[in-house]
Amino acid sequence: MLRVVKTENGWVKGIPAADPRITAFKGIPFAAPPVGDLRWKGPQPAKDWEGVRECYTFGPIAMQKYPGLDPDNIYTREWNVDPDLVMSEDCLQLNIWTPAKSADEKLPVMVWYYGGGLQEGHPSEMEFDGERIARRGVILVSVNYRVNIFGFFAHPEITATAEDKCYTNFGSYDQRFGTLWVKRNIAAFGGDPDNITIFGQSAGGRSTLFQLLSPLNSTDVIKRGISMSSGGISIGGGYGYPTLAEAEANGVEFFKFLGVKNLEEAKRIDAFTLRDKMLEFMDETHVRWGFNIDGVFVDDDPVNMMAANRRLPVPLICGHTTGDMGDMFGRATSKEEIRDRIEAMVGERAATEVLAAAGYDKVDLDGLKDALKINNQRFGIELLHMNGADHGLTEYFYSFGPEIPGWDNPGAFHSSDLWFVFETLAKCWRPFQGKHYDLARLMCNYWTNFAKNGDPNGNDADGTPMPIWEKFTNENPRSIMFEDTAYMQREPERPAIQLLLKKAADLKWRRV
Repeated sequence: MLRVVKTENGWVKGIPAADPRITAFKGIPFAAPPVGDLRWKGPQPAKDWEGVRECYTFGPIAMQKYPGLDPDNIYTREWNVDPDLVMSEDCLQLNIWTPAKSADEKLPVMVWYYGGGLQEGHPSEMEFDGERIARRGVILVSVNYRVNIFGFFAHPEITATAEDKCYTNFGSYDQRFGTLWVKRNIAAFGGDPDNITIFGQSAGGRSTLFQLLSPLNSTDVIKRGISMSSGGISIGGGYGYPTLAEAEANGVEFFKFLGVKNLEEAKRIDAFTLRDKMLEFMDETHVRWGFNIDGVFVDDDPVNMMAANRRLPVPLICGHTTGDMGDMFGRATSKEEIRDRIEAMVGERAATEVLAAAGYDKVDLDGLKDALKINNQRFGIELLHMNGADHGLTEYFYSFGPEIPGWDNPGAFHSSDLWFVFETLAKCWRPFQGKHYDLARLMCNYWTNFAKNGDPNGNDADGTPMPIWEKFTNENPRSIMFEDTAYMQREPERPAIQLLLKKAADLKWRRV
């Protein structure tokens, strides 16, 4: 087994995973600590070290609100169960699980970006254990990155002094820097540097799309992507990406709140003090630190860039859980509110057609909601796949909706698919049964098959073919459904929703 490996910065020693045929390397620095003068700068190369670095434990999690043990919060109850996690601004490390026995195996590589709304999260969450993926002959790499104000802050002084034009979106640069480190170093771990798939969920799924959109990236590095619960082309509300000028204005207000005169003073503030003041500022102003349209990493609203097909032309898996973020119009309190929202999405003339198809003048509010019932995530993701299909790209669409057991009866809630993709059900407190383990095995197979050759299909562990996952096309706009097993979903007729999707596509890129 590959237990000791030479990287560009020095030797690293890994540890046998629970399956000793897998070696885990944890906490490998891929960039210099972003502290002191390097706070709010793009990632810089890591320094070399002497001897063999023992990479047995995860590095510190990025600065964030401390993961709690609140039993009333499903996410802290689900996987934030360790009250002793080390947190530090010095967080730019990555983790590798490799099954390789030698450095010449050229195994496919998956690079993981965790979610957490760009405010929190970390790659050492227990559901992200890469062992089961590595068991399938794929190397799993998880990249830590800066979040919240440490990762996405902007200020006029930063912009004026950034010689490398890295003005903001530092967390996105961290993801890219880590992926480029993988490109340069993964061959030593038995990986194929020419076969890298990036993937993530929630904010990690949006991060994946962000990387596919950035003109800084290329298909020389990224061969395919998997974006889970990312919203897609979310014209029904979107995520609100500020311009650089807007983000800088928020930065100016925060410096006033912080009581500092300039950038140098702000860089000298202790990281925990800065975090706490950030949380106070967010509570007062509701400002959130996330993706910014900086003119460099992205030069337009990401939704517009996706609609214009300004993304790397690589195969893409994108999908959602059935409990993701609720129904698009489920919280509307009047028919007029739904009408106004649809007009804002596609214009008055197209909205009139959509509402007529939904029977606007014939049904009450509940009837209108039924006619326009669609998951928020699904709508944007289906639009994204329609766009890709229009441009001849390889697209695979999925929905995840199995029964999730537990006293809380949560349904297929946002993020519940993580246990299945990484096949880490045994780490969860929930009383999963055989059908859940069978589904997790299939999903992990599909994801790793896609990483191997861009096609998720193949045989199960016993050699029998798995259910066929058909490509998404505009002639066959279907998703695979993950429930007790996997099957191609046959959607009920949704004339109003199908028309709304068509009108949105006409407006955003078909120019009809």
